[in-house]
Amino acid sequence: MPKFWIGPREYPSKKAAQEAVRDVLYGYSVGSVVDQEADHLLLLDLLDLHAEADVKIGVGVEVFAIAPPLQGPYPGFEVIRTDGTRIDFSYLACLKPPSYRQQVSAAMRVEVKDDVSAYFTSRVAANTLVSDESGRELDITDTHVSYYRGPSFAELAAAFTEEVGGWDAIELTTSSDPGRGQFTDRSLAERWRKYHQEHAVLGLLSSQENLRRPRR
Repeated sequence: MPKFWIGPREYPSKKAAQEAVRDVLYGYSVGSVVDQEADHLLLLDLLDLHAEADVKIGVGVEVFAIAPPLQGPYPGFEVIRTDGTRIDFSYLACLKPPSYRQQVSAAMRVEVKDDVSAYFTSRVAANTLVSDESGRELDITDTHVSYYRGPSFAELAAAFTEEVGGWDAIELTTSSDPGRGQFTDRSLAERWRKYHQEHAVLGLLSSQENLRRPRR
């Protein structure tokens, strides 16, 4: 049976992933907010799998809430954005197989993962482990690399794919885990990595600061 991923979390099956999300949904009362960080992070990564994630996230996620049933007897999830606006989303829609664009985007993140890690390491070595938003000193175990100061990762990925002929122009290696493939053309992978190095503007945030921003 193929594995299923929600962000970095690996589940033995799609059913197991669905049960993990349902545990969060029914672990809170209707109308309450999801106030456990592990649950919040799970829902952020889950929402990233939604076909309309950018629309749902909007200006950024402040918190998730348990919404009363819209149709039928079952509650659902609601995004409360940082500007106070609210929108519901279906967790079942998030658990559908990823589109090819989502698979390519995931592969693009994998291809530049070492560069993002190197940026973090360089900041630690330079003793500049401070938030680029608030200026506060950061705990090394509570620090996130963010694209918040420049184009988002999604914007970088879209601009690059437009240069090379669109999302379908990027072939991926086969993988038993959808979205876990790599670029088949390694010269194209290197071209993307160089593009990312030239255009990405990285910064550091605390986990809480990062949670409040749009997914970038």
